[in-house]
Amino acid sequence: MLTLEQVKNHPDVKVYIIKANDFLGVIGYTEHGERHGNYVAKHARKILQELGYDTKTCELAAISGYIHDIGNVINRYSHPENSAYLASQFLKELGMPVEDRVVVMSAVGSHDEGTCDIVSPVSAALIIADKSDVHRSRVRSAKEITFDIHDRVNYAVTRSELHMNAHDKVITLKLDIDKEISDLVEYFEIFTTRMVACRRAARLLGCTFDVKVNGSAQ
Repeated sequence: MLTLEQVKNHPDVKVYIIKANDFLGVIGYTEHGERHGNYVAKHARKILQELGYDTKTCELAAISGYIHDIGNVINRYSHPENSAYLASQFLKELGMPVEDRVVVMSAVGSHDEGTCDIVSPVSAALIIADKSDVHRSRVRSAKEITFDIHDRVNYAVTRSELHMNAHDKVITLKLDIDKEISDLVEYFEIFTTRMVACRRAARLLGCTFDVKVNGSAQ
């Protein structure tokens, strides 16, 4: 079975992630590099592990989470499809069977909230882990928070934790938001579509998805 560590060590993957993050920085996007990839990989795997999925499925979720944004090295607006195409090449080189490659490709290729289709447990776990990564550590420069709502909302989030209650089948995103920096209206203005995608993904896993901001359910 191909592992996440083997994928990480592929020389092309390292370059894709570094350069994609660099290019997004030029056009003003939040961090999409190693930190984000590792976060999504960790939480995508954890969601499926706690729900009792087999080891291979959990590893496919982790791999998908780590590489889902590499297509930004080509173009931001078609990055899910580009990510899937690039992934198909190096995953084949690494010996991943085609049956597993298509699971990764479909998850990566449909993870963007604007066009997301939740087609498998791997796809669902990737979407929830990706959309839950809201935190000030993703903001490249605090100087920009006055001008950019995405930077401002991310910077306002001082704590972000994704909790999985496998017994009750509830996935909860817990956020602490500094209202002096950004209010809840701004958060839901830009993240409502992401939260809807998370709820749809959780439904495929037989779960519900909740958001708690400053200790209160939303």
